[in-house]
Amino acid sequence: MDRTEPRLEHGLADGVATVVISNPAKRNAMTADMWQELPVLLDRLAADPSVGALVLTGAGDTFCAGADISSLRDPSRDPQGLAVAAEEALAAFPLPTLAAVRGYCVGGGSQLAAACDLRFAAEGALFGVTPAKLGIVYPASSTRRLAALTGPSTAKHLLFSGELIDTERALRTGLVDEVLPAGELDERVGAYVRTLVSRSRLTQAAAKEFAAGREDRDGHWAGQARHSGDTAEGVAAFLERRTPRFTWRAAAPTEG
Repeated sequence: MDRTEPRLEHGLADGVATVVISNPAKRNAMTADMWQELPVLLDRLAADPSVGALVLTGAGDTFCAGADISSLRDPSRDPQGLAVAAEEALAAFPLPTLAAVRGYCVGGGSQLAAACDLRFAAEGALFGVTPAKLGIVYPASSTRRLAALTGPSTAKHLLFSGELIDTERALRTGLVDEVLPAGELDERVGAYVRTLVSRSRLTQAAAKEFAAGREDRDGHWAGQARHSGDTAEGVAAFLERRTPRFTWRAAAPTEG
């Protein structure tokens, strides 16, 4: 395999799937093929019962510098539509997702990071949403997601200007959840996602839906809680001072 070719790498260890954006010649910019591949890869990982959480990161010292601008010259590929489809697939991933950010997280990179449940960044990372530099209308769904994270004022600042902001401002405005010294990001992300994998997937799945604004699933999740066994196991483990063994798994989607 040519390690310089644009691609999405992935691996699985201890219940944690890791997806790595790799396009070293262009600061990990996403090509049209990479945008198209991401939803397919996410579907495959979501169907794997051994996956309990997902980390999205970039190869080397950059998260993702955005979309590969050369792809914008090919109108037949609809790169913006592919990017939105990838973003929505990431937002809909049924398990906890975390973006581990180093270096540039710009344009499409910020779009993907915002679609994750959480964002941890290394000091020195830079964030920007840059469609105003290209005369592009940022997608409505992406704009709403950004505004929900940072508030309307910061979202407008980013979108109007295309300026980059540092980790201090990103943390203060809610764009990132934690900032770590550069050499400590991997250790913190690894420890945190191992914690996520040990927790109840039932709790996490319900929380993802409720936090996303679903108001029609209370009955569904109440029923899942009654029949899952996770609550009984959690209480028993607490009283017995042992680690709980949660067993609830989401039902596999049915075809047709």
